[in-house]
Amino acid sequence: MYRIGQFSKIARVTVKALRFYEEEGLIAPVFIDPVTGYRYYDSSQLPVTHRIVALKQCGFSVAEIKGILDGKDSAELFRRRREALERQAVETAVQLSSINHYLDLFEKDEPRQYEIVVKELPRVLVFSKRMQVPSYDSYFTVVPEIGRIIRDLNPGIRCCEDPPYCFIIYHDGEYRERDINIEFCQAVEARGRGTAEIVFKTVDRVPQAACVLHRGPYETLPRAYAAVYDWIGDNDYEPADHPRESHIDGIWNRSSPEEWLTEIQVPVTLNPRRTSV
Repeated sequence: MYRIGQFSKIARVTVKALRFYEEEGLIAPVFIDPVTGYRYYDSSQLPVTHRIVALKQCGFSVAEIKGILDGKDSAELFRRRREALERQAVETAVQLSSINHYLDLFEKDEPRQYEIVVKELPRVLVFSKRMQVPSYDSYFTVVPEIGRIIRDLNPGIRCCEDPPYCFIIYHDGEYRERDINIEFCQAVEARGRGTAEIVFKTVDRVPQAACVLHRGPYETLPRAYAAVYDWIGDNDYEPADHPRESHIDGIWNRSSPEEWLTEIQVPVTLNPRRTSV
């Protein structure tokens, strides 16, 4: 038998770790001297000790290691751990790409006017209208009219306020200044009466969207679009659906166009090269 210090050197495990494993019920001394309190281990415990260390190197928790040692479904635990590590590898790769993007800006001494974040877009119930408008200026007349029609048909209808979500989906697939194919959507708390052109429907959740905030008039939005699409390409993402504009502040609550706040939201998916990391 070996005293705990000797056993720790043979097993290449610290005494502190051995005491921790004992407290957690993973491996216990074969003998504890009742007088001195010295702990003794046997060479037959080396394989178990090595297995515990190997499982910890795989990232398993103490509870999971205990389950494996007790003979639980080890294959399933290893599959789940692999999936967790694959997700972590993708997240790490995304973070590295973002950091490299900023480092490139620092090296080029370019101003960071736009900050891009990737986030989930919620599943929402909306009333919506798909239409073609001659120009962006049309929004100031067609959007209020849609709201007026729905309010007349549904007195007391409540728009979502926690948080509010009013957005336009662009269906052209490319930037256009004239004859724009859009879908106006307003999130509401409950379904109501629609018309032949204005319908209530559910817009599905978007798992990932590259989003950028733009403060200023709508005619300067192309700068923000350029920034977010450049970021998508630089970070190995691909557009997964049509872009949206979420209108946070506008003519209805801000007197100056310079104070208008719009969030561009582009659904994205990782480039297949990235998902194979």
